[in-house]
Amino acid sequence: MNKPEAIDLSGLKTYSIHGRFSKVTVDNFAKPLSPGARVKDLLQSLPGQFAGVDFPELIERLAASHRSGRPIAVGMGAHVIKVGLNPLIIDLMEKKIITSISLNGAGIVHDTEVAMVGRTSEDVGAVLGTGEFGAARETGECVNEAISQGADKNIGLGQAVGEYLLEKDFPYNNMSLLASAVRFDVPVTVHVAVGTDIVHIHPSADGAAIGQTTYQDFKIFCGIVSELEGGAYLNIGSAVLLPEIFLKALTAVRNLGHTVNTFTTANFDFIRHYRPMTNVVNRPTASGGKGYNFTGHHELMIPLLAACLLDKLAETE
Repeated sequence: MNKPEAIDLSGLKTYSIHGRFSKVTVDNFAKPLSPGARVKDLLQSLPGQFAGVDFPELIERLAASHRSGRPIAVGMGAHVIKVGLNPLIIDLMEKKIITSISLNGAGIVHDTEVAMVGRTSEDVGAVLGTGEFGAARETGECVNEAISQGADKNIGLGQAVGEYLLEKDFPYNNMSLLASAVRFDVPVTVHVAVGTDIVHIHPSADGAAIGQTTYQDFKIFCGIVSELEGGAYLNIGSAVLLPEIFLKALTAVRNLGHTVNTFTTANFDFIRHYRPMTNVVNRPTASGGKGYNFTGHHELMIPLLAACLLDKLAETE
């Protein structure tokens, strides 16, 4: 190959920037906030770019769904509990803004521990080597007993654990999602993959009861999804399990003749994952509505979401 020669750029054709389309203008720059600014001011100060457009738009859509009496369903991973967000979710349930919650199996483990002793999340690295990880006696006994009782009552797993926590009158039930959901009569479902949760290694675990109650919850979840037309579904911190379950429930209810075409979805997580983007944000809203994705820490993004939504709803109250 010949050695490349430097290109002569003197003949480059140019144009005036004054006639060129530009994607960014000073009109959509962020606006500085003054001390004492309100939540509304913060939302209006965001730059008109990317999430700065999408987040206020999501708030508008959620507020419109709530005002119209449509559901706002939330599916969430256990990390939402572990970073201390239960009080915010509980507040939105009590206000009838969140109309249902769905958890993975880890969610009931951490939520039960919170209810019992006001703390959760053991140091896995410190106890895995000795085989003690997940061996907390009370956690296994309580969760598995609740599930077995739920199977006897022929109810779902979420309802079963919530009722059990209330029956035991644990000291921190006011901080429990499951106990609060039952107390507020908000549907709560739990979707378990057997072997993923510490309670499954305990001798009190009953595979048949787990399967029966979590399958009942899948059918209840299908009922929740069947009502989503004009509403919203938020996936918070579940990268695999709940996005897969949501997609299966959606296709089931559409197959059965339910109209669920125009609704809002949003995914909140630390990083972008394939399944939430595909199964929650993109595919379900292809025939109508809109999906959003927000990347960031739950302990920042969810308080922001709650504050902005409550402030938006207060404008018409």
